[in-house]
Amino acid sequence: MNEFREALDATISHLESLKLAGVTHVPVRRETLEALSRPVAAPQAAAAPADMFAERIHTAGSTKAGQMASLRAQGLACVKCKHLAASRTQVVFGVGNPDAELMFVGEAPGADEDARGEPFVGRAGQLLTKIIETMGFKRSDVYIGNVLKCRPNMPEGESGNRQPADPEMQTCLPWLHAQIDIIQPKAIVALGAVALRGLLPELSGGITKLRGRWLLYRNIPMMPTYHPAFVLRQYTMQNRRLIWEDMLAVLERLGRPITPKMQNYFKSE
Repeated sequence: MNEFREALDATISHLESLKLAGVTHVPVRRETLEALSRPVAAPQAAAAPADMFAERIHTAGSTKAGQMASLRAQGLACVKCKHLAASRTQVVFGVGNPDAELMFVGEAPGADEDARGEPFVGRAGQLLTKIIETMGFKRSDVYIGNVLKCRPNMPEGESGNRQPADPEMQTCLPWLHAQIDIIQPKAIVALGAVALRGLLPELSGGITKLRGRWLLYRNIPMMPTYHPAFVLRQYTMQNRRLIWEDMLAVLERLGRPITPKMQNYFKSE
């Protein structure tokens, strides 16, 4: 019954997210409608409802810190994506406070993160840290993770970073879901389109359309915004102002103080 309730809550949360995003109709196949109209037989005692969030990862520990340590130990040993396990320097599991009220989710580690074993430590990470500190937090106050825990491998002879492929994301997402289950933050910030797609894969619309609009991930308020790397590539006053406006909305949702100085950042003359 608990698993059924989790699946039901997840379904309701997902439909509410679609509604917040402006979706008014959900397509349903004729076979589904016919199946819903038929009487449902009583479930067998041994039958278990399907898990909407795929694989469940079990952790040990009576505290969030203990559970996260247990999860991390399992994550560091993961070799499910053999090509990524063979090419990575180390797993970039996540970092921060397991009791955090705010969590940031990015897409995948880059070369800097792969070398350090910590998310968001390159140029984009430096900008994210500056944003976090301007919000009145320390980096150690929040939790930072990625959809993918290993750096996506590059073709031989090519440098740079690439986005994770959908099969890679699907394989790795249970780790992120488990992290969020442990932390239970009061708000999540999805950094960029890939992070948004990983958390709410059925949601239509790009990050430009959805940024700044509150969505729900399993009843947790989630704010999509631009990835810091995008802001660095297009370092305009408008883009910096938009991402900061999203962070002000996050502070307001968390009930954190917003000073006049914070309100006036990046305002047009």
